[in-house]
Amino acid sequence: MEVTKLVTTCKNGDCPTLYATDRDTLFVQGGMPADHGLEIPAHETLVEISMKLVRKPIRDQLI
Repeated sequence: MEVTKLVTTCKNGDCPTLYATDRDTLFVQGGMPADHGLEIPAHETLVEISMKLVRKPIRDQLI
């Protein structure tokens, strides 16, 4: 699988980041919240990211 970094919120690489794959999907790197109160299947997880990270690739027409 090929993964391409679209946008991040910092320069050191250890921040929320959005990636595109060659399978027409997205990967999201972010914090894993523990206090959400939702029931998530064992094979899935929640990732918390800023709205800035979502808006930037749309605004820049990266996705």
